[in-house]
Amino acid sequence: MSATAKTIAYDTLASGILTLDLAPGADLDEARLCAEYGLSRTPMREVLRQLAGEGYVTLRQNRGAQVSEMSHTSLRAFFMAAPMVYSAILQLSATHRTASQLTALQTAQDVFCNALNGGTAADRALANIQFHRVTGDMADNPYLSPSFNRLLLDHARISMTFYRPGDPAQAENVDLARAQHDAIIAAITDRDAARAGAIAEDHWQLSRHQIEQFVMPGALDVPLGTAV
Repeated sequence: MSATAKTIAYDTLASGILTLDLAPGADLDEARLCAEYGLSRTPMREVLRQLAGEGYVTLRQNRGAQVSEMSHTSLRAFFMAAPMVYSAILQLSATHRTASQLTALQTAQDVFCNALNGGTAADRALANIQFHRVTGDMADNPYLSPSFNRLLLDHARISMTFYRPGDPAQAENVDLARAQHDAIIAAITDRDAARAGAIAEDHWQLSRHQIEQFVMPGALDVPLGTAV
């Protein structure tokens, strides 16, 4: 067994969960995972424990691992926490960023733009989460980081459920998201924490509107008793 095999197992499982290849609530068969990644039970359990610590999976006594579920309760908690955490992260990013991190952020934005131009929905979600992970690294706050990373996990999964590349309204939102990323980079470059925080609010409102449309599509907003 090599460290590389563990890394591959972790990266593949994490990406699969983020992009919904592994659905929320799905059971993870430990024996099958060991065979798939060429790992014995001990290192496979170490991978699952790491994923559990980061919110990707839930470890259940005597029942094995399960992909973390998404429910109305978790969605409500997500809506409450996201704007506060995102704003704090970007304000701290503007304060603490380094030159090398700015380069990494611009690189992440380039990857994101390429994904928007020709990538799949999964490419887009993974590129977007990487952009925001760089801002989390910039913020460098051990208290906020775990919460931020968990928000990014569920944000990516929620986005995968509602993203429809052929929808003209969503195409317009994608262009706006790209522009907001550029504005985030500019504010952080200028060390303008107040502006970074304000852009975070705008960026969250864009995502919030999309999520709310998915939760309650307009076509379902009809009076009670009306035949459809």
